[in-house]
Amino acid sequence: MTQDQLKQAVAQAAVDFILPKLDAKSVIGVGTGSTANCFIDALAKHKLEFDGAVASSEATAARLKGHGIPVYELNTVSDLEFYVDGADESDERLHLIKGGGAALTREKIVAAVARTFICIADGSKLVPVLGAFPLPVEVIPMARSHVARELVKLGGDPVYREGVLTDNGNVILDVHNMSITDPVKLEADINAIVGVVTNGLFAARPADLLLLGTAEGVKSLQR
Repeated sequence: MTQDQLKQAVAQAAVDFILPKLDAKSVIGVGTGSTANCFIDALAKHKLEFDGAVASSEATAARLKGHGIPVYELNTVSDLEFYVDGADESDERLHLIKGGGAALTREKIVAAVARTFICIADGSKLVPVLGAFPLPVEVIPMARSHVARELVKLGGDPVYREGVLTDNGNVILDVHNMSITDPVKLEADINAIVGVVTNGLFAARPADLLLLGTAEGVKSLQR
């Protein structure tokens, strides 16, 4: 199977998992990226079976609306049963690195509200130790150099992602060459740097269910 086929398979598995648990009042949190797009496309076939969605980015909101799925502001929603999103990396404890699409802050906010966070990914994203994928950090623009110096002190090699502004108007530093053996501590340490909005470690609030698309079918890991 191609990587696109694996993404489509795992997206469909996520739809199949949540559909029996939805009703006409259900609002679903939806992430950002190519795998999340596959989920949106599969979910759209069932848009009459739930109320609508909360989007983690402007791009996701546009894709949902393009399918005729109502999109709500998170502040108007009291409950999210599910948040479904992809990941750039996951370990077996379901700690994640996210933010390759620069939507990490809104993704982290929606994940915090949802009762169940479902991560969907192809099998290549499961790794023994996080850090081969550069860790994104969203930064207030005026603090970019300061934050970069502090990230070097933590052992990383930060690189400014040129030409990219987040939906929040901030910049991204991608931190290379980190072997992340304690993701919960590192997430807190980076977030404590003045000028950091948040970083792409989803470890304090990891996924609850990881669905992996593999050549042998979709495999699941639960926390």
